[in-house]
Amino acid sequence: MSSDSEIKFNYLLAPLSFLYGLGVKIRNKLFDLGILPCEQFPVPVICVGNLAAGGTGKTPHTEYIIRLLLHRRYKIAVLSRGYKRKTTGYILAESHHTSREIGDEPFQIRSKFPDITLAVDADRRRGIRNLLRLPEDKRPEVILLDDGFQHRYVKPSFSIILTDFHRKFSSDKLLPVGLLREPAEAVRRADVVIVTKCEKDMKPIEYRIMEEDMHLLAHQQVFFSRVVYSDLKPLFPGVAGLRVLRDIRRNDDVLVISAIANPAPLEDEIKRYSKKVHCASFPDHHDFDRKDFEELANLFDAMASSEKLIVVTEKDAARIRHNPLLPEKWKETIYYLPISIVFHGKREGFDEILIKHIETIRLKGFTE
Repeated sequence: MSSDSEIKFNYLLAPLSFLYGLGVKIRNKLFDLGILPCEQFPVPVICVGNLAAGGTGKTPHTEYIIRLLLHRRYKIAVLSRGYKRKTTGYILAESHHTSREIGDEPFQIRSKFPDITLAVDADRRRGIRNLLRLPEDKRPEVILLDDGFQHRYVKPSFSIILTDFHRKFSSDKLLPVGLLREPAEAVRRADVVIVTKCEKDMKPIEYRIMEEDMHLLAHQQVFFSRVVYSDLKPLFPGVAGLRVLRDIRRNDDVLVISAIANPAPLEDEIKRYSKKVHCASFPDHHDFDRKDFEELANLFDAMASSEKLIVVTEKDAARIRHNPLLPEKWKETIYYLPISIVFHGKREGFDEILIKHIETIRLKGFTE
């Protein structure tokens, strides 16, 4: 089990953290008192968010919920801010939109689930209103609010908080000393907490210790999930051949390129197969430029083995695929590694809670 002592804090920035925390507490109090407006909507609005900056696995968990709801034949809309997109305002995603126009994660979701409705808007209230104005055959029955926990102008009907097993919110500190966007007690606004990126072989006592350490309210449910990697997929089908992870040999050179918050799990997964893994990590949502590709090309060309390949994250795949600066010769050897999540032990409990909530809202309407 991970140790809290492994988390590093920058205590030199404590004064800034105090001021930041004061501002967050005042803002939250204004919402709690009704001085700042908080709007409810007549459909189930499921928020998937976190308390910490950085990757806790929101996208694969959102995709899990999408699959669950599609299986139940709900009409779904996903509303995201579209972080780091080059556009502004409300956009209802269509097949021609690129990751630069709607953001990396929304593009990934739209590509995997072309039949759902997806929109981006930093103003979540406006985004939901626009979705509810769609024609009846496209109007969503359920709206998934991606990374909207701090957007308190919308009151979700159900809130899910994700926290990293290796850096749980109860052991973290406010920005910029730690990574918390708001104080740990803000978790009380959530209905469910999911501890993500868990180890495969957790013991029952570890579950209990983590639950007790989070000091949740009696009605709040806790679930545990872990990442599962699928087989490699070519970034350019028809150009690169099919390849599976287990076919990578110990002496094959693998260049792992990532621009995500925490690339370590991906790098560790590839290292299970090859002892010659070369890692090139960039800041989250990095926009690769000519200099980046030149340096990466030099690194790739220096790899000496007869069999070598490039692996990128699923989130980075779209941005790299559409980058005109991508070396042409890479198209034969570049792959991405899809991920999904599985729940430890009581997945059915999570599914049942979510479906029961949705059905309650649909049948009775949302009341305070």
